[in-house]
Amino acid sequence: MATPRVGARPLPRPPRARCGGGRRLAERRGGGDKALPVPVGVPVPVPVPVPVPVPVPVPHRSGMAAEAGGAAGKRRIMCVGLVCLDIISVVESFPAEDSDTRCVSQRWQRGGNASNSCTVLSLLGAPCSFMGSLAPGPAADFIAADFKRRGVDTAHVAWQPRGEVPCACCLVNATSGSRTIVLHDTNLPDVTARDFERVDLSQYKWIHFEARNAVEQGAMLERVERHNRAAAPGRRVRISVELEKPREELLPLMGRGHVVFISKDLARHFGYQSAPEALRGLRGHIQPGATLICAWAEEGADAMGPDGELVHSDAFPPETLVDTLGAGDTFNAAVIFALAEGRTLQDALTFGCQIAGRKCGIQGFDGIV
Repeated sequence: MATPRVGARPLPRPPRARCGGGRRLAERRGGGDKALPVPVGVPVPVPVPVPVPVPVPVPHRSGMAAEAGGAAGKRRIMCVGLVCLDIISVVESFPAEDSDTRCVSQRWQRGGNASNSCTVLSLLGAPCSFMGSLAPGPAADFIAADFKRRGVDTAHVAWQPRGEVPCACCLVNATSGSRTIVLHDTNLPDVTARDFERVDLSQYKWIHFEARNAVEQGAMLERVERHNRAAAPGRRVRISVELEKPREELLPLMGRGHVVFISKDLARHFGYQSAPEALRGLRGHIQPGATLICAWAEEGADAMGPDGELVHSDAFPPETLVDTLGAGDTFNAAVIFALAEGRTLQDALTFGCQIAGRKCGIQGFDGIV
């Protein structure tokens, strides 16, 4: 079945007075939370106690973790995008500028949107692969070891001969659960369409693109679309695209996904003050038959399916807000997992909010299921 392209319709210009954010459920960075061996010369992080989460009903198959180990013959889910090193300092309160304070704890984590989504997919029991760039060095060694620990396939990681692994310094406020991120997005080249040519698309049922490099990712999407036109209906690859940052060159990618995730920040950039308003306003920029999804922090999430009807799920906040780092990536991964399992849009949206809420109540990702 051909996946039609949508022409580039101009998007509304952002009103200056409405740009802004606020604390979001769908945010940028995060990663695995168990301590791994730290490279020589790097201070050993202090472990963070992880509270035991309250069980939340999980509307999908039981025994997922066991299935993951024997899923060699199953088609996988691939996430294409960023992996970085997160250096996370947990503080009692956000420090004042030009002050000197001690943190409660500090740790290294594997971060990046697509990377975090792989972590969550693996915890949910989905066989998954990551495609992104790394450069040899201590940070990459740590990241590769954590991917292996999580059972995430890294056969299609593009090892670059130049550049450095991006690094994010993250402050997590133990009182409010908020996170503040300063990313050093280095000169590491992104994966290219030529790298993507080596991917055997017959091994994948879903490919998720974190929008980063419009030209190269556009060529990757063309290849998936050609594959789908030639493949039997049961062997086609579903495509999802995440647009988080309001970068003009990335916006045409909205018209390329079967499922499109837009962030609260992107919606507010274009003047929308709620998820339903954003979905109605931006629906014309996705392809016919696609689904548009927007999470809106404590207000939950909304989606608009192919029939144009709005679907809503309330948020599921934890009793105590501990760590929102990676909550948006968790939401995206849980929705993809549920949709890939054949669940309804309403079920998938609710499941995404449940798992994201679980994540906000713990440090890192262990304990979300």
